Amino acid sequence: MESILKYFKGLFTGIKSLLFGMSVTWKELWTKKVTQQYPENRDTLVISDRFRCELTMPHDDNNEHACTACGICQMNCPNGTISVLSKMIETEDGKKKKILDTYTWDLGMCTFCNLCVITCPSDAIKFNNQFENAVFTRSKLVQTLNHEGSKLRDKKKDVKPAETNA
Repeated sequence: MESILKYFKGLFTGIKSLLFGMSVTWKELWTKKVTQQYPENRDTLVISDRFRCELTMPHDDNNEHACTACGICQMNCPNGTISVLSKMIETEDGKKKKILDTYTWDLGMCTFCNLCVITCPSDAIKFNNQFENAVFTRSKLVQTLNHEGSKLRDKKKDVKPAETNA
């Protein structure tokens, strides 16, 4: 007798669950849909600022960037999409200094986790929301982010003079 009660209890629980699921489906069927007519609406298309698609290294008007080639972004990348190559130069005062030679990023392998941007101590890289990156060959997804002939931005320019109390 107990097994028959258990059977009908399970049957009614299943029917209740099915009806609840169907009610959600029917409600969704009658709600207004928002469909973007892409690519016809490129001019009016609004993409969220939080959307991450393409890693960039901003350069100023003098072709200077903020990357110190420390390699922290490369170390924190979970699947190795970033490659930071640096070289040692000798400064005018005889000291050796590491500078960025090539900053390579592979869009095809990136998981867009944002760990590289978060951990960059000099805020040299950022994600933008340019989402149209379709290409025919995977080799075109590998990008060099530092521009040809670019150099490290002088930190003395960025620092504002301290105010003195007179």
